[in-house]
Amino acid sequence: MPIYEYRCGKCGHTFESMESISDSKTEKPCPECKSVARRMISAAAFHLKGNGWYTSDYKNKKAPKEAPACPAKNDSPACSGCAHAATEK
Repeated sequence: MPIYEYRCGKCGHTFESMESISDSKTEKPCPECKSVARRMISAAAFHLKGNGWYTSDYKNKKAPKEAPACPAKNDSPACSGCAHAATEK
């Protein structure tokens, strides 16, 4: 059963109520002042845990990739601007 949050329009008191999804009531009496409290819309809590989720199985845990080796190996002018040429000279 979901937990719904209510807020009183008169005193501002907020409270929770565990109710059936099929219960269509959007108003309840406030437990503090007995005035009308209306159901609020709130974000649901959702946390991914266990195997099969991004944080445990799909996250890239490898070291950053190195620059690819230069096919010209400093033997041509095309290699003058690559990372390989800078480390070799």
